[in-house]
Amino acid sequence: MNCLSGESLNAPEPLHCCQERSVANLTDHTAGSSQVRISLAVYLSGSHCLLDSKKMLGYIWQYVYTSFLRYLLKWLLRQATGKCELQRICSGYKPGATRTTKAEYSLRSSKNKVLRGALETNKDKLEQCVDQIMKVKNVKPQKDPQFKESLHVCLLQITGHSSLYTSVEDMRKEVFNSDNQEHEAMLLKLWDLLMPTVKLESRITKQWGDIGFQGDDPKTDFRGMGMLGLINLVFFSENYTEEARQVLSHANHPKLGYSYAIVGINLTEMAYSLLKSGALKPHFYNTVLGTPELWHFHQLYCYLAFEFDKFWVAEEPESIMQFNQYREKFHDIVKTHLQDPDVSLTLTVRSKN
Repeated sequence: MNCLSGESLNAPEPLHCCQERSVANLTDHTAGSSQVRISLAVYLSGSHCLLDSKKMLGYIWQYVYTSFLRYLLKWLLRQATGKCELQRICSGYKPGATRTTKAEYSLRSSKNKVLRGALETNKDKLEQCVDQIMKVKNVKPQKDPQFKESLHVCLLQITGHSSLYTSVEDMRKEVFNSDNQEHEAMLLKLWDLLMPTVKLESRITKQWGDIGFQGDDPKTDFRGMGMLGLINLVFFSENYTEEARQVLSHANHPKLGYSYAIVGINLTEMAYSLLKSGALKPHFYNTVLGTPELWHFHQLYCYLAFEFDKFWVAEEPESIMQFNQYREKFHDIVKTHLQDPDVSLTLTVRSKN
């Protein structure tokens, strides 16, 4: 049996004549083992030849299009419309993911180093960068007065995503330090926000398990995500206190419960991975018409924390031991949402701010 597909090699798709001869050799019990191995190799190579040919044609087409046809098409459209590709994008699409994604692709694919360099320009130099692009592309402000502002917004979003990842990564790398008073104060604040009527007996205590930490000292649970994990937990509890306590009550359910803090840190890892891969670009391009900041990333975490709890309760897993299975299912749901060009992963409850 083929372990990947579950189909038997003895019941293949219709074969070419050369493959039929190979299979006949396989059924010849008098053949030596070396002959069987050779026949199997011929059979397997033949079964992939069509797939390889399609891939090769795809690569050839992609090369021809990106190297020649695309630039010819751009030139023809410029002659017909009197506008460069960036102008057509900025005027043809409303602000959001579709417009900014197309602008990003156009800049990245350009042969001009000024346009490519715009993707790595500092925020305080973006206006000057837009002026340079307009000069290179011969865009007249009098004929297209909206272009400069539209492109500037696109570049704020594109370069802002990169700077946001850098900030998030720095926060993730910051290790929780018990000797750091700010770190300790933030941890104690988390307890007070979630358990306002229960006094913490001591800094190191089994009580931390009541809000989902694994041991007597929560600092060991922040090793993977660093301070990013704690900051997200506190942000959710502080800005959506009622919702956070509701999620905690579900997490403490005798049958459907899960470790609130540990799952929260796991969802921080999910948000971080989506940001790192670029999957969150459509969300940020739709929800932030400018530079996305850490606040926006924390807001996304709140969405994940609240929606995962709803998902978990609705699914009614038999055991916490199935967490990874349901976590991946939820992850797939989020990634599917992110395929929508109009996606906006926003928590639909009212923030106290």
